[in-house]
Amino acid sequence: MNQNKIVTINGHRYDAQTGLPLDQPDSIRRQPITKPTAAAAIHRTTQKSKTLVRRAIKKPAKPVTPLLSKPVSKRTMDIARSSKITRFAPAAAATTPNIAPKKVATKDIDIPATAHPAVSRALAKTKRPEVAVPAPKAAKEIKDEAIAAAMAKPTIKNRKTSFSKRHPRFLSITGLCLVIVILAGYITYLNMPNLSVAVAASQAGIAAKYPDYRPDGYSVDGPVTFSDSDGSVTINFKANTGDSKFSFKQTRSSWDSSAVLDNIVRKKVGEEYITSQVGGLTIYTFGGDAAWVNGGILYTIDGNAPLSSDQIRRIATSL
Repeated sequence: MNQNKIVTINGHRYDAQTGLPLDQPDSIRRQPITKPTAAAAIHRTTQKSKTLVRRAIKKPAKPVTPLLSKPVSKRTMDIARSSKITRFAPAAAATTPNIAPKKVATKDIDIPATAHPAVSRALAKTKRPEVAVPAPKAAKEIKDEAIAAAMAKPTIKNRKTSFSKRHPRFLSITGLCLVIVILAGYITYLNMPNLSVAVAASQAGIAAKYPDYRPDGYSVDGPVTFSDSDGSVTINFKANTGDSKFSFKQTRSSWDSSAVLDNIVRKKVGEEYITSQVGGLTIYTFGGDAAWVNGGILYTIDGNAPLSSDQIRRIATSL
């Protein structure tokens, strides 16, 4: 045999074409090889159909249970049972083998991700609470509630708005005017003697003045009088308590101090007088009266008021 047609496997030789072992006897190796039978040879003849035709047969009826004339006793026969038979042993006698419980394979549980506590608190603060939205009311309910609220309120009569509330600007202007008038009146009252003297002086035609100094306890008594014939202005003063009073008279004159001494002072008291020199003025005082001249005006003080020499000098220097 050609060596090219022999295959050695595990120390055994096989025919490469047939695959038969060459180490076996020739009787075994030379057995004819049966060829496979074709499927066409088996299915050459027509076979009978085995499909069930429902249209040609009837539907099978349900089995009828036979009725027994007498009821069968439920009692069973007593049969001696062998102790070797365990099939019918009582349930209590049956012993169950100790079978170890099967171990259930545990699977790794996937733990879901959780938020950090600080993040949870921040989200809880920012989350707005859910506010329940009330259901809309019917028109009749709204009307009834409005009527009930109107009936519950006390009835208030319509009061007329006061004039001050209706015209606040007018009242403020009027009040300001009244304050101005009162202030002007007070200032006029304080300056009334000066005004009176100025009016009388203009009528008499001389520059008469009201003295800035007034002895304590004395005030102007009556209006300021004037005479245009001799050009004189007279201011009368009276004590606030008692009957003491004096007149301060200003007359237009061309005399000097010596003429005043000869014509007025010496004629009244002779030589009983006091001469005072103050600020270029020569003042003659005698028994509470006085006389002096300045700028073409003769000033005289006459009355029963016990004026001192100092008070007279202050009156003369305050003009």
